[in-house]
Amino acid sequence: METEIVRRIFRGGMTSLVLVALIMATISAASVDSRTYIVHMDESKMKTSYPSAANSKGMFEEMLDSISQFSTDSEATPPPRLLYTYDTAIFGFAAKLSPMHLESIRKMDAFVVAIPDRSMRLHTTHSYQFLGLEQGRGLWHASNLESDVIIGVIDTGIWPEHPSFQDHGFGPVPARWKGACESGTNFSSLNCNRKLIGARYFFKGYEAALGRSVNETTNFKSPRDRNGHGTHCASTAGGNLVHNASFYGLANGVAAGMRYTSRIAVYKVCWEAPAGCTESDQVAAIDQAIKDGVDVVSMSIGNARGGADPYFKDSTAQAAFRGIQRGIFFSLSAGNEGPRTVGNTAPWLMTVAASYIDRSFPAILKLGNGQIFEGFSLYSGKSLKELQIVYGPTAGKKFAQYCVPKTLSPKLVKGKVVVCEQIRGFDTYQQAEYVKSVGGAGIIFPDTGEIPNAYPSMFPAASVGDVARKAIISYLNSTKSPTASLTFKGTAYGKRAPMMAAFSSRGPNLVGLDLLKPDLTAPGVNILAAWPSIISPSEEEGDKRRVRFNLLSGTSMACPHVSGLAALLISRHKEWSPAAVKSAMMTTAYNLDNRGSPIKDVYHGGPATPFAIGSGHVDIQKASDPGLLYDIHPHEYLHYLCSLNYSPSQIALFDQNFTCPKKTTMQPGDLNYPSFAVPFNSDAVTITYRRTVTNVGNPPVATYKVQVKEPIGISVRVKPNILSFKMHGQKLQYKVSFTVKRPFIESDGSSFGSLTWVSEKYAVRSPIVITYI
Repeated sequence: METEIVRRIFRGGMTSLVLVALIMATISAASVDSRTYIVHMDESKMKTSYPSAANSKGMFEEMLDSISQFSTDSEATPPPRLLYTYDTAIFGFAAKLSPMHLESIRKMDAFVVAIPDRSMRLHTTHSYQFLGLEQGRGLWHASNLESDVIIGVIDTGIWPEHPSFQDHGFGPVPARWKGACESGTNFSSLNCNRKLIGARYFFKGYEAALGRSVNETTNFKSPRDRNGHGTHCASTAGGNLVHNASFYGLANGVAAGMRYTSRIAVYKVCWEAPAGCTESDQVAAIDQAIKDGVDVVSMSIGNARGGADPYFKDSTAQAAFRGIQRGIFFSLSAGNEGPRTVGNTAPWLMTVAASYIDRSFPAILKLGNGQIFEGFSLYSGKSLKELQIVYGPTAGKKFAQYCVPKTLSPKLVKGKVVVCEQIRGFDTYQQAEYVKSVGGAGIIFPDTGEIPNAYPSMFPAASVGDVARKAIISYLNSTKSPTASLTFKGTAYGKRAPMMAAFSSRGPNLVGLDLLKPDLTAPGVNILAAWPSIISPSEEEGDKRRVRFNLLSGTSMACPHVSGLAALLISRHKEWSPAAVKSAMMTTAYNLDNRGSPIKDVYHGGPATPFAIGSGHVDIQKASDPGLLYDIHPHEYLHYLCSLNYSPSQIALFDQNFTCPKKTTMQPGDLNYPSFAVPFNSDAVTITYRRTVTNVGNPPVATYKVQVKEPIGISVRVKPNILSFKMHGQKLQYKVSFTVKRPFIESDGSSFGSLTWVSEKYAVRSPIVITYI
């Protein structure tokens, strides 16, 4: 089964998180038990305690100096080291502290909470056409592309010389922009232009976790990208038009970001293993992006452990909330770990899953017994005529099925096609290089998933799905001289799509079953986008190939699609809030593929449920005119946190000026969210939620009738069941009650339905998820 496709910042493929944890533990021990914390402080109390300080940095420096001076065992304990001060996304600082230093801070009256720094990790020519965007029409009409929208990309940096970031035809940098182009290794202010208007880098948290400085022989201590991930994501969201883009002739066409006239600002926060990305650097980037004046933040990064933490432990969610309060839209990737692992789940974030587009790169496998299977390949060379196949014992020694060094016999594999199973820590490029070195003629990669992944091979190789895998094994066991041929077909269009990628992280949302995550899905498999000229397409040092564009897969690729699409909506509807933009995309998302069938989930082969697909696949044309909106004011999110029984100190992490009411009638499910997630326990019979919709349709006078597809075992009642609007901007409320009709019998403890408000012109759909706990 496909478990993770996204290329990571950790080299060597699927790095063991256990190994990373051991390395981090060693680093921590070497630092006399000091570790980095993100510390929240009460702003008003700090200003009272340090009235002479010129700014927040002065306050925190003075505070840490006093702690250091009064330490009783200062010779054994290094002084506290201030890494960052935060005064916009949160009020506080990041510092490397010993247990004694932390205890001293906790005793201060201004102390709110200290959250340990977390390790984070990094979770196209045709995709814009698949999304219905067309040059000169609709959202890509010149009138909608003229206004300045700034997309901030928090990632691994950027390769500024790439043609996707050239600024031909761009006017002056917007006067409202307060950002900067920071100099560093192989990067200067001259690398920015009227397209790439800002570039910063954040490394103090990384260096504190690593215990040493950035290795400048393997990375650039600057905004310059040494990984490729950030360049790829930035160009997907807002890269300029580039003609004749392809990967060795595959996927040839015009490359374009979703909002290709956007200005781009990059914030480099991810470096190399073992520390990779740290949350303290990430929060510093969000804090700065808010100050700089971005309109959209795109972050294809998540918790290194996978999944999500409660919001009061999630510094990224806390920092992003301050951005939401200032009208900034945040798009984040859902993750790449499959079922029950969805991350970045705060309700103010757009959480994006990954799916296939209708483009593929077919390779035809024909076995000697006449069976034919379609696989995938990014190899663009000559096809292989009928050759003998070898696998496992017929290819070499013990573990030969994994094609790792010293397992294959040159005598057995020379001139033959080798079947190679995938293994952690040894990627397909390394397997291909090894097979090639011992004389093999080609490779077949069998996958336990139904839809295999395509790999950037310069050796004849093809990936095949589970049905083909079983047929190959059966064929190998049935004859002494099995043979096969491989035919590489290049690029094909019109395949069944979208389909949910097997790797895409799914719900339920374990932080809160009252909130459905992910929110929606977008293109995230085999996406062609910009690539640094210094990095090979396989990201392996031995690979000497260099490309301008590379094909990558992951929710990391889906996220910037939605970031760019949000920028398009902001251009069209400048008055919309981040929640309104999110609602428009969610309620207009579709659930049928290009064959008219329910969107398929590759993970299990059946129809995708809302746990995988959220509200559905984004449909940006319909999102630009959604009819109704489920808008949410930032204060409503705070009341939602109150309904979760957050303490005053936990609420202060999000807004120090807000206090929960003594008596609250809101339940978590009453948040004005565009989807319904209803958790039932053994005592509940009926649960009722409230919603408010805002009329933004044309004509403004319209009547909507409700249509409900009831989940199995649940009766759904909506009051009123007709909404009549008389003017644009009018708000109307309704209640929806969910009642258990009979004992629940579904094996997975969940059932699904939908609620849709239908007028003569619009259909405003919300998924329903029922979960038994």
